[in-house]
Amino acid sequence: MAAERIPKGRVARGRKLGMLAAGQAARGATARLAMIGRSEQAREVLGQRSTLDAAEQLVDVLGNMKGAAMKLGQMLSVIDLELVPEARRERFRAKLAVLQDQAPVLEFATMRATLEAELGALGSVFRDFDEEPIAAASIGQVYRAVLRDGRAVAVKVQYPGVQKAIQSDLRNLALFAKLGASMWPALSGGAIIEEVRRNLESELDYRREAHTQHLVAAHYRGHPFIVVPDSVLEHCTDRVLVTEFLPSKPFAHMQTLADADRDRIGELIYRFYIGSLFERGEFCGDPHPGNILLTDDGRVGFIDFGLYNRMSPDDLEFERRIGRAAAERRAEDLYALLLERGILDPESAVGPADCLEYVWAASAWHLADEEITVTPELATGALVSAIDPRATEFSAMRHQKLPPEHVFSRRADFLTFGVLGQLVATGNWHRIAREWIYGDPPVTEIGRTLATGSAKL
Repeated sequence: MAAERIPKGRVARGRKLGMLAAGQAARGATARLAMIGRSEQAREVLGQRSTLDAAEQLVDVLGNMKGAAMKLGQMLSVIDLELVPEARRERFRAKLAVLQDQAPVLEFATMRATLEAELGALGSVFRDFDEEPIAAASIGQVYRAVLRDGRAVAVKVQYPGVQKAIQSDLRNLALFAKLGASMWPALSGGAIIEEVRRNLESELDYRREAHTQHLVAAHYRGHPFIVVPDSVLEHCTDRVLVTEFLPSKPFAHMQTLADADRDRIGELIYRFYIGSLFERGEFCGDPHPGNILLTDDGRVGFIDFGLYNRMSPDDLEFERRIGRAAAERRAEDLYALLLERGILDPESAVGPADCLEYVWAASAWHLADEEITVTPELATGALVSAIDPRATEFSAMRHQKLPPEHVFSRRADFLTFGVLGQLVATGNWHRIAREWIYGDPPVTEIGRTLATGSAKL
C-alpha cells in the first residue's frame, strides 16, 4: 500500500486544515452542549422535592458535626442557587446555610483561655493582639496580632472542646455511610469514610499544619505570581497556629476585577490546586474563596493547609492515564483502566461509552481543547452529575467504587471548578493541564515565565 502523499499545495493544505478545524469545532460544540446539558439537568434536579429532602437529611445527620459539616457545606457552596426554582429557592438556601454556617463566633475571653493555656501570658509573646476576629474557620477563629519582635501575624485558635466534639461526631460518619450506601454504593465497606475521617481528624493537629505550611511557603518563596505566608513554628502548638500576616484583598474584591485580571488569577488558582498534584504529588484539598487572597503587588496568596494530601507516583500515573484516555476519547482504554483498578464491576451494565460520557460530563472543562468560561451554572451541573448520578442519564455509574486514595483529589478538582465558577474565569484549561498530563511546553504567558525561570509549580 502506497504511503499517503503529504499535500504541498496551498489549496490542498488549506483543505486539510479546514477539515481539522471543522473537527475541532464539532468536538468543541459537543463539549459546550454537554456542559450546558448538565446545567439544565441540574436545574431540574435542584427543583425536585427529593433533592430538598436529601439536603434536609444531610442536615439531620451532620447538623451537629462542626468540622465535617462545614466541609460538606463548602462542597455544596458551588451550587448556583439561580438554578433552583424561585418558589423553592429560600427553603433550599436555608437548608444549605445550616451546613455552611456552623462556625460560631465566640467571645475573646473564651478564646483567650485556650491561647494562654498554650502560649502562656499573651504579653510574653505578643506586643499587640486585636481581640476582634478577622475570620471564623471550621474549627477555630483567626485574629490579627503583632509579635514582640514586631512581625505582624495571623493567629488561628481552636474552639475550646472542639477536638473531643469532632472526634465524637466523626464516628457518626459510619451512620452516614449506612444511610447513603443505597444512593452511593461506593460508600459501602467503609474505606472511603475512613479516608474522610482520617483527613478531617488531621485538621485538628495545628502543629502538623504549621509544618506543612512552612514547607509549602518555602517552595513558593520568591515565586513571581504566588505567595504562601510562612508559619512561625516557635509559637505554634497543638491548638494555636501562628503565621505571617499577609496584607491583601479578599476573594470578593477579585470578583469585581476586569476579565483579563480574573482570567490571570483563575490560571494561578488552577495551577496551585490542580497543578501541584501532578508536579509534586501533593496538593491542598481545601480550595475555597476564603483561602485565596490578592496582594497589592498582584500575587495570589493561599492559606489554610490543614487538609493537605500526598499521592504516590503510581496513583498519579493512573490519574494521567485516565486523563489522556478521556481527552483523546479512547472509550475502550478508559473502560479498561477503570476495570483494572476495580472502580467498575465487569458485571455491571456500564459500558465504555457510558464511562466516557460520564467523565466528560463531569470534567469537560479539563478535557475540551478550547477556551471555556467557568460559571457557577457549569460548576453546579458537573457537581450534580458526579455526586448524584441517579438524577441523570448516568444512573448506572453510581455503582462505581472510587479508590479512597483519590477521594480528596476529586474533592479538590470539584472545589477548584466551583471557585473558578464564582470568579467567572476563562481559559483553555486543557492546554494548561497538558503541561502535566502530556509534558507539553506551556502555551500561556504565566506558564512560559515559570518554565524559563527558577519558580516551580
